[in-house]
Amino acid sequence: MLVFGTHVLDPLRRELRRRGGAVDLEPQVFDLLEYLIRHRDRVVSKDELIASVWRGRVVSDSTVAVRINAARRAVGDSGVSQALIRTLARKGFRFVGDVSETAPQETAPASPGAASDIRFCRTSDDVGIATALAGVGAPVVRTSTWLNHIEHEWTNPIRQGVLHELARNFALVRYDGRGNGLSDREVADISFEGFERDLEAVVQAWGLERYALLGMSQGAPIAISHAVRHPERVSKLVICGGFAAGRNKRGSVEDRQMGDAMATLLKQGWGEEGSVFLRMYSSAYLPEGTAEQVRAFGELQHQATSGENALRIRTACDDIDVRDLLPKVSVPTLVLHSRGDRVQPFEEGRRIAAAIPGARFMPVESSNHIAMPGEPGWERFAAELVKFLAD
Repeated sequence: MLVFGTHVLDPLRRELRRRGGAVDLEPQVFDLLEYLIRHRDRVVSKDELIASVWRGRVVSDSTVAVRINAARRAVGDSGVSQALIRTLARKGFRFVGDVSETAPQETAPASPGAASDIRFCRTSDDVGIATALAGVGAPVVRTSTWLNHIEHEWTNPIRQGVLHELARNFALVRYDGRGNGLSDREVADISFEGFERDLEAVVQAWGLERYALLGMSQGAPIAISHAVRHPERVSKLVICGGFAAGRNKRGSVEDRQMGDAMATLLKQGWGEEGSVFLRMYSSAYLPEGTAEQVRAFGELQHQATSGENALRIRTACDDIDVRDLLPKVSVPTLVLHSRGDRVQPFEEGRRIAAAIPGARFMPVESSNHIAMPGEPGWERFAAELVKFLAD
């Protein structure tokens, strides 16, 4: 957080507060103010502001002036005194106030049971994405998976264990990928490239400059690709139950046959309690799951998306192949994988760790796809996850 005078600018929550109270600020004015503060060591030209805040769109001098004046009013400055935002004729603007940066960890952590802060953003191809923030601390971004519903999964026993554990220790950012949850469901492009655009939009929407990535299951290749493209922004990478090559790319006849069988059953029983599909899929994801957990898994399917979208997303995931990117990952990496995982083979996790330079591999004592509270491997899984991200 950026503190100056009686004001606090919180980039993660995109809030400006004065003496604890919120200051009403248009998104574009917030972006302008944050940019000037972060580059306060020098003069920022008008062209640089336009390129960064307006992203290169053509704007008039009067438009820039209006936004500068709005930023001044928000921080109690004026065009006469220019005590904080100074205009330098024919050169640009500079924030000249004294600023201190306060780590979010110094704020008392929010209860993980509290409602997440849900917001919406749009991707570069104009898809509406729902995103949520819970907890305080260093930012951790959980990439989207096959099934997401940021509101429902917060209380769903299949997901809430790991989500609440992270929110107790960090500022956890989640989002519903295209076709899922509260994000746009009717989407023309469901592809790996589309999944990458979703993540880019979320990071931009929260104004994140440095963050850790958690790629779980189908979210793993999205996280891997992003970490390779943005090593200056990604501080750490965690892969959990992930894969680098989808079923169609592994060259295994059994994998392709299993995928075809699941696709056929999915069309008939998506999200339906008691369906053959739900029984088969829950036996793969949750072989040690209780009856309540199996019901919760079906409810997550029902809430997350339609059967048609589920099949489209599943098909796109089966064609992913980021194996060539693994040697290019340059950020500290932890790979966690359940020994008895029936969704993504244990060997797939080991191969990812072996191909990423310096990656640490930790087998998880579980047969479930992702470890959950109450099973033998949970305590160590949760402890190692938090420790790695916190170090």
